[in-house]
Amino acid sequence: MSAARTLPDQIREALKSPRGMALLVALLTLLTFLPGQRSIPPLDRDESRYAQATRQMVESGDYIRIRFMDTARNLQPAGIYWLQSASVKLLGDPQVREIWPHRVPGFLAAIAGVFLTWWIAALLFGPRVGRLAGLFMATALVLTLEARFAKIDAVLCATTLLAQAALAKLYLTRDREQPPGWIWPALFWAALGCGLMLKGPIILLVSGGTVLGLAVMERRGAWLKRLQPLWGIPLMLAITAPWFVAIGQATHGQFFNDALGHNAIGKVTGAQESHGGLPGYHLLASNLMFWPGILFAWLAVPFAWAERRSDPVRFCIAWIVPAWIAFELFGTKLPHYTLPLLPAVAALAAAAIEVLPRKPFFGRPWIFAAAALPWVVFGLVITVGVTGLAAFLRGHVAVLPAILALVAFAGMVAVLVLCVQGKARAAALTAVVAAALAYVNDYGLVIPDMREAFLSPRILAAARAATPNCPRPNLVTLKYREPSLVFASGGHIRFAHDPQEAAAMLAADPACGVVAVEHKKEALFVQSAAALGFVARPVARVAGFNYSEGRENLGLYQLDRAP
Repeated sequence: MSAARTLPDQIREALKSPRGMALLVALLTLLTFLPGQRSIPPLDRDESRYAQATRQMVESGDYIRIRFMDTARNLQPAGIYWLQSASVKLLGDPQVREIWPHRVPGFLAAIAGVFLTWWIAALLFGPRVGRLAGLFMATALVLTLEARFAKIDAVLCATTLLAQAALAKLYLTRDREQPPGWIWPALFWAALGCGLMLKGPIILLVSGGTVLGLAVMERRGAWLKRLQPLWGIPLMLAITAPWFVAIGQATHGQFFNDALGHNAIGKVTGAQESHGGLPGYHLLASNLMFWPGILFAWLAVPFAWAERRSDPVRFCIAWIVPAWIAFELFGTKLPHYTLPLLPAVAALAAAAIEVLPRKPFFGRPWIFAAAALPWVVFGLVITVGVTGLAAFLRGHVAVLPAILALVAFAGMVAVLVLCVQGKARAAALTAVVAAALAYVNDYGLVIPDMREAFLSPRILAAARAATPNCPRPNLVTLKYREPSLVFASGGHIRFAHDPQEAAAMLAADPACGVVAVEHKKEALFVQSAAALGFVARPVARVAGFNYSEGRENLGLYQLDRAP
């Protein structure tokens, strides 16, 4: 009986230990990042472009040039493609088109980002703040998304955090007679080199903005000598220069014209691919991207202002403000751009919770009201909205996802009640748990079952079923040309510009040929096939919602010779 009575106390004591807390954060992080890694199909459009370019790199053995089908992909350096290539070789089957090995680098980087946030926040504000900041990042919507996308941004965030960790260590020890050691400047410059290999100068914008912000606020910069730039910059260049020289030679300089002249400068000066927005876009988007921690981040603004002269808060402000302003001024805006800045926001939010007064609305009802309104709106979308959308598309309600969505929503309500009571830390922990439950439901159960939103696997499956005696279907598509279909088919696909061209392509190999034609042009395709001496035979219909273009209704046809 004695052991039974003390068991809960033993568990609580174990969880309070550094090792126990690390285990708890790790479990919650896996809970939010792991569901859906295998079951969510390849996503359009960026993820599938990265995945297909990686597969072509592995298949060709050319690890210098980056290509998507027959087009050079001169957008960013090769770092993420190398990581995905290594993951595919170690974990996947090069002959099987699975997306999950491509997602592993981002998944691991997202986990690293959570623990690096914890470490930096603990260095700045203490261990309690560090743990809570890590939990805020583990449940930040943008990081849960990037952990499941075979893209750059989660890896870039983790790399940036390594640089910021080294910078924070050197900054906080700047007044000590002896520097903390060579490992910290080495880590800083090595992280910058790796970041340059991922997304070019973005990491320099964040870390350089932090250095500039600290220099302006303090009006001194002698401590920057501890970064050891005389040997640190050569270390950074040693990481980046070999590939940049090789790609320059392999493309005769075209990579730099495209990556710098078109991609980088184009994003700064204009809205590429219609991804524009007015200054303030990222501030508004953070209400969704940093949900649920954003509620407490807004409440932390008075704390940050009051403590702006303290070293930890000053470091976070320098981390956030210069780069955030730059992102707001960029012509091209995407909501994930500010991801490398959110760990500093998480640290400030967690630190403020330690000092928020135990009063209704934490003594700031107007700030709470302004922050709570978008928090509730976006929380409804995340907790019950995704489940509701799936029910609308399918025409029926799935019981278990509906129950989990309602429980997560109830957690949201509990957060608001705790906030009214002035219980800041309890409200924050409840928000983290409610968000984790919502993500398990959305990513693990709801989204993988939304087959209406994933057309490419259905198109490919129908084409294979129509050509059972062929090694692979000779697939032609008209209008529908999403990268996910390119990746799933192994690049064995051709795009037609009009029904006449589609009919001509299919006529060259009618036995194994299948064409996917949009509904509006099916009649014209049938006529074009007849003009070539063939009868267009319908074999399947694929309809659903293409989240890149809207509703799709595609007819799949084969050709038979006219009698």
